[in-house]
Amino acid sequence: MANVIGLLKIRVIKGINLVVKDANSSDPYVIVSMGSQKLKTRHVKNDCNPEWNDELTLAIYDVDAPINLIVYDKDTFTADDEMGEASIDIKPYVECLKANLGDLPSGTVIDKIFPSRDNCLADVSKIIWKDGKLVQDMILRLKKAETGEVEIQIEWVKVPGSGF
Repeated sequence: MANVIGLLKIRVIKGINLVVKDANSSDPYVIVSMGSQKLKTRHVKNDCNPEWNDELTLAIYDVDAPINLIVYDKDTFTADDEMGEASIDIKPYVECLKANLGDLPSGTVIDKIFPSRDNCLADVSKIIWKDGKLVQDMILRLKKAETGEVEIQIEWVKVPGSGF
């Protein structure tokens, strides 16, 4: 774990209005990748509005490295179909982390990030002080898809000795 500046917990909460890839539905799962790291949620059968609530953890070496999310439809006899993709921008979250906030009341909104052409946000994303931790909730609009969004939450985990 040399050169790791922290860990990023990504809770993949749910998919919203994902595209139909099979006869009447899809069997979606999500792959989150950063550099050579690839993490995968479980797949949910026959559901275009799946609830995963899966927690994935990435080792962060560079806060500027892109974090990608791709939703797939699990198939049995053929290659899995891509259902859309999004990127996760952690820079605003990291800026709030660097502020070394003290103990604030739980639920305090530290920052709001608005959807723009430069991000995949479908709605305003809030960075919140919650139970002594900084979390960011995001609803990501999938690119390369007719419809679909994925709701996630990120949280930083300090690595001893990283100074971050």
